[in-house]
Amino acid sequence: MFKTRAKYHLGQVVRHRKHPFRGVVFDVDAMFSNTDAWYNAIPEDSRPKKDQPFYHLLAENEQSFYVAYVSEQNLVADYSGEPVDHPDLDDLFGPFEDGQYPLQVQLN
Repeated sequence: MFKTRAKYHLGQVVRHRKHPFRGVVFDVDAMFSNTDAWYNAIPEDSRPKKDQPFYHLLAENEQSFYVAYVSEQNLVADYSGEPVDHPDLDDLFGPFEDGQYPLQVQLN
C-alpha cells in the first residue's frame, strides 16, 4: 500500500527551490494528479518523480499572480514573514498571521 505524508500544509507560505516565485498552499495531491501533457512539457532532466506530494499554490512572482502545481521536492518553506499578495487569497484564507494564512472555508 502506498502511503505518503505531505510536508507542507494548507495556508503555509512556500518558495520554489529553482524558480523565483512563492505562494500559499491551497490544496495537496498525495501523488501526481495532473495531465501527462503537463508532465511531458517539463524538460526531461528536470521532471520530478510522480510518487510524491504535489501542491497547488496561489503563486506570485515579480510580474504576475497565478496558480502553480509543484512537486514537494521543488519546494522549501518560506520563513521570511512576508505576506503573499495573490488577489485570490481572500476567497480561501483569513488575514496573514504568524507567517501563514488560516483557512476560512470548509473543504471536502
